[in-house]
Amino acid sequence: MSNSLDVVCRRNVFSNPFYTKARCESSVSPTRTIAAAAASEEYSCEYGSGKFYALCGLGGLLSCGITHTAVVPLDLVKCRIQVDAAKYGGIVKGFRVTIAEEGVRGLSKGWAPTFFGYSMQGVCKFGFYEVFKIFYSDLLGEENSYLWRTSLYLAASASAEFFADIALCPMEAVKVRIQTQPGWSTTLREGFPRIFKDEGLSGFYKGLVPLWARQIPYTMMKFACFERTVEALYKFVVPKPRSECTKAEQLVVTFAAGYIAGVFCAIVSHPADTIVSKLNQKKGSNFVDVAKSLGLLGMWKGLFPRIIMIGTLTALQWFIYDSVKVAFRLPRPPPPEMPESLKRKLGLN
Repeated sequence: MSNSLDVVCRRNVFSNPFYTKARCESSVSPTRTIAAAAASEEYSCEYGSGKFYALCGLGGLLSCGITHTAVVPLDLVKCRIQVDAAKYGGIVKGFRVTIAEEGVRGLSKGWAPTFFGYSMQGVCKFGFYEVFKIFYSDLLGEENSYLWRTSLYLAASASAEFFADIALCPMEAVKVRIQTQPGWSTTLREGFPRIFKDEGLSGFYKGLVPLWARQIPYTMMKFACFERTVEALYKFVVPKPRSECTKAEQLVVTFAAGYIAGVFCAIVSHPADTIVSKLNQKKGSNFVDVAKSLGLLGMWKGLFPRIIMIGTLTALQWFIYDSVKVAFRLPRPPPPEMPESLKRKLGLN
C-alpha cells in the first residue's frame, strides 16, 4: 500500500499527488484508486486544494511572525550598526550601547510592526509559493518539472515574494524608523499615522524597490537552497529513506536544511538590507544616492549579526512551517525523483 501511494505522490513531481485520478478516471488502476482513497483518509485535505493553501498561509504567518519578532533585539542592533557604524561598532558594542542608553526594554523597539508586517509577509510568502510551484509545474509538465526543478523553485519563490513585500513594506518602514531614529516614535500606534500624515501613502512604499532587491534574492535562495538541501540530505546523509523516517526525524532534517539555506540567504541579501535601513533613516533619500554614499564596503556592515539572525530565523521558520503541516495533516510529498517516463527515455530502466 505504501509503495502504491509513493507512486501516486511522485507521478507529478510537484503537483497534486491525488489529481491523476480526477484527470484520467478511465485509466486509473484499482491499486492506484485504493492508494488515493487511503491518502484521503491519512491527510486532512488534497494537495493543491483551497484548504491546503489556506493552511500553508497559516503556517507562513506563524513561522514568519513568531521568528522575526523573537529576534527583534538582534535586528535592532543590526539596523543601528548599518546606519551608524561609528557609534555602535560590532554586535557586542551595539548591544552594550543600546542597553546603556535605553535599558534592556529598548531592545524590544519595533516589535509590533515586526510582528504584524512579517505575519502578513509570511502568509503571502509560503502560501503563494505553494500556489506558484504547482502552477509552474503544471505548465512545464512532469518531466521538465524534474529536470528544471531548481529554476522552478526560483521562479515560484520570486513570484511569491513580489506580493509578500507589498504586504510587508508599510510595517517595515515603521519598524526601521522606530529602531534607527531616536525620538521619532516608539510604538506602531504613533508611528503609522505619523508617516501617513507627513508623507502620505508613498511614505510607506519608498523602500519597496530596495525591499524587493533584498527580499526576492533572499527568498529565492531560501526556498531553492532549502529544497535542494533537503533532497541532498536524504540522498547522501540520512541513513534511511524519508518514508522510513519518523515525523520527528523529518523535522530535524527540515531544521538543518533551513539553517544551511539561511546562511546563504543572509550573504546574498545583505547589501540591499543595509540600503533599506539607511533609506528609511534618511528622509528624502533614494536607492541610488544611499548606495553611492555607503560604498561597496559600507553595504556589508552588520553582516555577522545578520548571518546569526537569518540562519537561526530561517531554520526555525522552516521547522515551524513543516510542523504546522504535520499538525494539520497536510500532504507533504517526498523529495522529487526522476519520473519513470524520463528514466525510459534516458535508458535508465
